[in-house]
Amino acid sequence: MPLKNKTTGKLISFEGSEGSGKSTQIARLAKHLQLLGREVVTTREPGGTEIGEQIRNIIVHNSKGDEMCAETELLLFTAARAQVVREVIAPALTRGAVVLSDRFLDSTTVYQGIARNLASDPVNLINQFAVGNVMPDLTVIIDVPTEIGLQRIRQRASDLPDRMERENIDFYNKVREGYLLLAKSMPQRFLVIDGSQSEDAVEKATWTGLQKLLV
Repeated sequence: MPLKNKTTGKLISFEGSEGSGKSTQIARLAKHLQLLGREVVTTREPGGTEIGEQIRNIIVHNSKGDEMCAETELLLFTAARAQVVREVIAPALTRGAVVLSDRFLDSTTVYQGIARNLASDPVNLINQFAVGNVMPDLTVIIDVPTEIGLQRIRQRASDLPDRMERENIDFYNKVREGYLLLAKSMPQRFLVIDGSQSEDAVEKATWTGLQKLLV
């Protein structure tokens, strides 16, 4: 399916390691924008569509998930992304909505490319194939020290850690370093927020960094 050029819509992706607080900040930002009269669409990766949610279940909850090779993981993530871009994100941007995505293509660059040690050229090529011409206007990285992120995961009372949350500390350190490296290489697209602050402080810093783009 060909993708139309974006009009007045904005795509903001939120990135960070497990336990960084992305979901909380997306919900807060969505409420803030809705109070300003903006149409807001929130989505997540993998997921965001019926097909994507089924792929998500395979990635994070399948009983044989620990046997999944890095190449399979890469292709599953980008398959879900291709679907949500065409089914949800691109139409919303065409309508002029603000789309808040809990992860996008940078997750694949970091998790599968850097942390899983897959070569950058095929990862970038597959990423580009999945998203077409739909790229974030801004990517917010909520950065937390690895130990804090892991502590937050352990403190969650509702669910057992999923497959991605069960990775070891070395993996998470690579993820954090990968995100910071990306932000340093493309400062015009990335906004790095200290996620070890209170939720209110993170919300304020995020809104301050986004105002020029959204208001």
